[in-house]
Amino acid sequence: MARPGHTAWLLVAVATTALLFAAGASAQDCANATFPAGRSFERCNTLPVLGASLHWTYHAANGTAELAFRAPSGSGGWVAWGINTAGARMPGSSVFVASQDGGGAVSVLTTVLESTSPSLTNGTLKFDVPVPPTAEYAGGAYTIYTTVALPGNSTTQNTVWQAGPLSGGSILPHPTSGPNVQSVKRQDFLSG
Repeated sequence: MARPGHTAWLLVAVATTALLFAAGASAQDCANATFPAGRSFERCNTLPVLGASLHWTYHAANGTAELAFRAPSGSGGWVAWGINTAGARMPGSSVFVASQDGGGAVSVLTTVLESTSPSLTNGTLKFDVPVPPTAEYAGGAYTIYTTVALPGNSTTQNTVWQAGPLSGGSILPHPTSGPNVQSVKRQDFLSG
């Protein structure tokens, strides 16, 4: 029989081990991601909500980041990632939105979210995109690939990401509670 106090320490040790294992598994998911056609990235972050991850290689010589954003979704959904040069919020963000049409073809829309009810018109972003975006849907997740010129040549940017439903190939609004309103992060492309 355990002496008084030892049971509490044993529970703390087990709980701590479980938390460390869970944190390691989360980090491992990001680090062990694979990409087709020999694509690879130097760094990655498992993002805090929506099961998403960001993978990138920063090129200091020209101030660009080659990146892959991956997020789980059913084929009847969409995902998006972007940068907001004005603050840590969705309105004002320049985003890449990946979705499928009724035939299963994956495409990427580039748009600026002018409000909380954006028009989602394909257009020019507030930063340069030297390599046009592409996307794929595989294994229950979308992956958006692109290269962006980091605004202001700054390695620290306000990033946003999102996921929501489709209807007949049309993008519908995402939920406005829970993880969907927590999907913003100040991202350091130099150190991670």
